[in-house]
Amino acid sequence: MDIEAFFAAKLDSLHNEGRYRVFADLERRKGDFPRAIRYANGTRSEVTVWCSNDYLGMGQHPPVIAAMHEALDRCGAGAGGTRNISGTNHYHVLLEHELADLHGKQAALLFTSGYVSNWTTLGTLGAHLPGAVIFSDQNNHASIIEGIRHSKVEKRIWRHNDPKDLDRLLSEYGREAPKIVAFESVYSMDGDIAPIKEICDVADKHGALTYLDEVHAVGMYGPRGGGLAEREGLMDRITIIEGTLGKAFGVVGGYIAGSAALCDFIRSFASGLIFTTSLPPHVAAGALAAVRHLKGSNAERELHRDRVASVRGRLERIGIPYLPNLSHIVPVMVGDPVKCKWISDTMLDSYRIYVQPINYPTVPRKSERLRITPSPLHSDADIDHLVGALSDLWSRCALARAVA
Repeated sequence: MDIEAFFAAKLDSLHNEGRYRVFADLERRKGDFPRAIRYANGTRSEVTVWCSNDYLGMGQHPPVIAAMHEALDRCGAGAGGTRNISGTNHYHVLLEHELADLHGKQAALLFTSGYVSNWTTLGTLGAHLPGAVIFSDQNNHASIIEGIRHSKVEKRIWRHNDPKDLDRLLSEYGREAPKIVAFESVYSMDGDIAPIKEICDVADKHGALTYLDEVHAVGMYGPRGGGLAEREGLMDRITIIEGTLGKAFGVVGGYIAGSAALCDFIRSFASGLIFTTSLPPHVAAGALAAVRHLKGSNAERELHRDRVASVRGRLERIGIPYLPNLSHIVPVMVGDPVKCKWISDTMLDSYRIYVQPINYPTVPRKSERLRITPSPLHSDADIDHLVGALSDLWSRCALARAVA
């Protein structure tokens, strides 16, 4: 077999379908978010980023940067090992305490990313709970799916955000069987929100544990940024809350929060934690500063809601279709992979606006989109420029406009 030819053919098929992924070469500018420098074809140009998961701009927040500098000067660059072998720095311990408090839980446990925290926790629980069954929402993230697959337990998929279908599936099992209901609070591609209370009601009825992925909600919702479960007063009904430090908190890393026994169990049995180098101390220090700041400040969240509403209102006035939802994510629907990529490329090259195209398999075919994530730091002028560019390119692509 000609392996190189095989690779080339597979890559050619991605190009032909408009699904080939290009990573924009960007240099973030401290204190100037959402501006960045783009490197392409030997040139440098300034672009405005409209698809960052640094939802509140905390990656550029002066106290966060200052905390990271202080920790870097105090501790040096790396953690020095795994959590088990010399790699537990005091900043890790402080951050875990802060995250447990944020979610009203006894304990929290840090991981190197949100992907790893989902994969490791679900994989470990499933592998060690005798006869466990995991009930997974149809639209769950790849990290949840991989964790369940790694566990090798029985998996049942319930219709997206449908507590009645979950109830139907759970009814097939006795209360003695360990059952885990895994779902997200905010689904990142459509921006829709789970009916958390109704799902908890069904889980409680059948004696199931609840595992809630809040990665797109922590920092963004609730009076202290504890996520949608905090906003809805439901944190005490969730067995395990999983979150990330790489979105609203602006740094990198993942975590779970739950009972002391549960977190200790994962800590003791999870290979994805035990055998990997821990987060650098300055990263943990930056996350600690971000979590503490957003616990006490609603200013960023309030301005963020205003910017999201402004973008949606402007899109509606010019008939650019987007998926309505109750979250902060604005999916502008194109419905064609080639046109979606062309619009993204043209916005970047001609308008200096960066919005990544989202194509299959991340989203279903014919639902290709531009996933726009406004931030508190996007100005009215930025919004004007974004909406004007979309209107121009919508007309050039002969795409249908929404009827008011």
